[in-house]
Amino acid sequence: MKTIGITTTVPIEVLLAAGYRVIDLNNLFITSEEYWKYIEIAERDGFPKSSCAWIKGIYGAVLENKITEVIGVIEGDCSNTKALIEVLKQNGIKVYPFAYPHSHSLIDVKKTIKDFMDLFGVSETKVESIRKRLNDIRKIAKRIDELTYIEGKVNGFENHLYQVSLSDFNGDIDEFEEMLLKKLHEMEKRSPVKRKVRLGYIGVPPMTGDLYKFVEKFDSHIIYNEVQREFAFPRAEKAKDIYEQYYDYTYPYDINFRLEKIKEEIKKRKIDGIIHYTQAFCYRAIEDIIIKKELDIPVLNIEGDKLNHLDARTKFRIEAFLDMISDLKGC
Repeated sequence: MKTIGITTTVPIEVLLAAGYRVIDLNNLFITSEEYWKYIEIAERDGFPKSSCAWIKGIYGAVLENKITEVIGVIEGDCSNTKALIEVLKQNGIKVYPFAYPHSHSLIDVKKTIKDFMDLFGVSETKVESIRKRLNDIRKIAKRIDELTYIEGKVNGFENHLYQVSLSDFNGDIDEFEEMLLKKLHEMEKRSPVKRKVRLGYIGVPPMTGDLYKFVEKFDSHIIYNEVQREFAFPRAEKAKDIYEQYYDYTYPYDINFRLEKIKEEIKKRKIDGIIHYTQAFCYRAIEDIIIKKELDIPVLNIEGDKLNHLDARTKFRIEAFLDMISDLKGC
């Protein structure tokens, strides 16, 4: 089976219909025990130190793992991806650009996905059949999410992990479904854990995975992972076809569309505060201005760079933020 890398979530149904094994290059990079080597490869080849660690990590992951085909999302994700795929092409990688339409019009989304199907020579019927199969797996992740914020049986990191993994289903949908079902059955048997501060996490998935365990030291629980949840398409069953499903996907579109869903989840989950994660040198950090004006609960912006763990300064800021929320709640 052919392997293809993706720089972020794309209509994976199309690629599976075309017979590909799909690998999310972000996951390949950040789960590596020697993730920093991928960054070093990119910097050795000329990527500036002031460029995003994710972009450099993706580049290194492609070369080190001998990925020969890549889907590069050039609109609706990282603004540096256009330059990344140009460098990948120079290295002999076959690159297919994909763009979520800035207009966020259903007509334009439909045209984009139809063109994507034509590019890989697959029919809408086959794509819809695979979409139904994947949405059955996505329902399992949705149940895990419910066990997080309703029943308190799943911790924040698990919530993050099992939703972010739906960007590529760990490269094997059958094995992933089996693993996810086993994990769900184990989670359902747990005793609930109630913590006094209920947190939401918004922004790109973090380089610093220890964030989730760190906040738990202060009787706090991350019960909402915004972008990871979007990767899992929690509203997929409401979409009549693949076009509506990717039209309703918030991540690639404007901040106001994202904020609509964020506000809904804050209310539904009774969230006390938001941690907004941004990556160093990323344009999305500017969106924090809008987020803080639009949300009526406390928001803390933290920034990651090359480290895969929290630094001392960020830990101090998070602790102070959680103390403030506890004081506001009177607990």
